[in-house]
Amino acid sequence: MRGFPDPTGAEEATFPMHVLLSGIVGSTAYGLAHAGSDLDRLGLFAAPTEGFHGLHRPVESHVTTAPDHTLHEAAKWCRLALSCNPTAAELVWLPAELYETRTPLGEELIALRRSFLSAQPVRNAYLGYARQQFQKLASRDTTDRTGRARAAKHARHLIRLLLQGVTLHETGELQIRLADPERVRALGERIADRPELARPLLADAETRFARPGVLPQAPDEAPVEDWLRRVRLAHLTPAA
Repeated sequence: MRGFPDPTGAEEATFPMHVLLSGIVGSTAYGLAHAGSDLDRLGLFAAPTEGFHGLHRPVESHVTTAPDHTLHEAAKWCRLALSCNPTAAELVWLPAELYETRTPLGEELIALRRSFLSAQPVRNAYLGYARQQFQKLASRDTTDRTGRARAAKHARHLIRLLLQGVTLHETGELQIRLADPERVRALGERIADRPELARPLLADAETRFARPGVLPQAPDEAPVEDWLRRVRLAHLTPAA
């Protein structure tokens, strides 16, 4: 499996052999990375189908830090994507050069990416996560200069979530690579010092989300269900 080492550190682990799709996400994908930025990787894998029929079900996520690797089992990733979770969803919208593992089933999932989208979950997820970033900024001790870099990161995430969410609502496309990352970085620095500057951004996003967009009212679960069943069939080990 190229570019995605076993996050358990155990070569004999089963799940890395079934990675279907993986790539570089986060600040590198957004165009916001700097010299000290971490390299974040996200992927999804298929657990052996027979593992779902025993007493103990397969682990659904494998997460490590330093380096930052996250792998979700296929069904869990689908549930996250159907809720329009921003972190999970970006895996199927990456620029081509950021993918490190692309199997045929992974390619099929990329082709299905619009099936996961629906209007209210997109609004709830992107606006909700942006509000969380604002709350972190608003509650920060302004006399604590050691937290300044973290505050700027929260501010950048807030701006990025609003830009991506509104664009997705209005166009049906998730824009991973930001059009003007330098502007986002500069505005994030200002908001880190004065969190109230984010209020007009949040208000504008709420207004635009309130207008009719292009997304359906419900996701198209049928092709997703069909894909997941084919994943299970492909990873079923015939009885000896």
